[in-house]
Amino acid sequence: MSKALDGVRILDFTHVQSGPTCTQLLAWLGADVIKVERPGEGDATRAQLRDVADADSLYFTMLNHNKRSLTLDTKDPIGKEVLETLIRYCDVLVENFAPGALDRMGFTWQRINELNPRMIVASVKGFGPGPYEDCKVYENVAQCAGGAASTTGFDDGPPMVTGAQIGDSGTGLHLALGIVAALYQRNSTGHGQKVLAPMQDAVLNLCRVKLRDQQRLERTGTMHEYPQYPDGKFGEAVPRAGNASGGGQPGSILKCKGWETDPNAYIYFITQGAVWPAVCKVIGEEGWITDEAFKTPAARLLHLKPIFARIEQWTMTKTKFEAMDILNKYDIPCGPILSMKEIAQEPSLRETGTIVEVDHPTRGKYLTVGNPIKLSDSPTEVTRSPLLGEHTEEVLAQLGYNAEQVALMRAKKVI
Repeated sequence: MSKALDGVRILDFTHVQSGPTCTQLLAWLGADVIKVERPGEGDATRAQLRDVADADSLYFTMLNHNKRSLTLDTKDPIGKEVLETLIRYCDVLVENFAPGALDRMGFTWQRINELNPRMIVASVKGFGPGPYEDCKVYENVAQCAGGAASTTGFDDGPPMVTGAQIGDSGTGLHLALGIVAALYQRNSTGHGQKVLAPMQDAVLNLCRVKLRDQQRLERTGTMHEYPQYPDGKFGEAVPRAGNASGGGQPGSILKCKGWETDPNAYIYFITQGAVWPAVCKVIGEEGWITDEAFKTPAARLLHLKPIFARIEQWTMTKTKFEAMDILNKYDIPCGPILSMKEIAQEPSLRETGTIVEVDHPTRGKYLTVGNPIKLSDSPTEVTRSPLLGEHTEEVLAQLGYNAEQVALMRAKKVI
């Protein structure tokens, strides 16, 4: 069975996380991704956070599945010639260098377009055009600049970043969509184009509901679904909302049985209006169904703290999974707080390919995240990440270089 992106060739000049997230997704979808790395060194993450001596780190392996590795010194004249050949050979060049690095290598958009008018050049940058476009950006900087940190955490504490890599991996996912769109448009135009995904923009896109709330706050001066209502005060900017849902349906994280010793013995519980009578029956407060202080969503907004305190009395008598079983029978929206250990051990995630076990020649077996996008006619097979330079000779042969030329490059340490 063919893959969705069979025949698409990706020239991968990415490193660390944002770019490799993008190219790994394209590789999962069937593209031939050729990762270009420095001879003898490779992607910096091969050695970062290493847990097995002399083996590629999990940081690297989990971001570079299904790819081929080519080592190449692009500063050497022969290396530059090889790179020009690769540009003619491939459909997309993906990079997340520091601003201006590609130009300094001599491969401006104009030069690339001369070599291959159909080439799509896709870039991750920290910021788009503006006062900060030349700044270097990392994950947490992107979360802060994109509005996530200022709206995360509790109101009586400092801004907080999230463990979800919305700056790096989130931007990589956005860039992958842009690349696929550019490939589709090329079918009709015959021309490539530049695709840019600034990290600040990607984080803001994922925080759009907070931009929604900023405008609501400016118009009304208050937001009833935030925990600051009705007793607290609102300032000029969207505040941190703790664990409130933020979607108009009040929600909170509540303790479950075992919370004293298990830091993840909690459940997220939403008091959706449509199931309010069921909530009251489950927790033994049927009188609240008709009580004027509780029977409507608007009335309940004035009493959310005592409501969730009473629900928590019930959840503390159940494990998070017992509570889930009961609540799901009544269609009450809820979800357990799952630790990474619980996720890694969940059989259903293995069956769907969301968690995959991969065997690596130097580090042995390890778990990784599989393709989160499931296509019915294009299933994903997750293959291990490449060893440094593992496919150099294979790729060069496909580009037309003979054994003698490859040997010369090796002698000159170009590859």
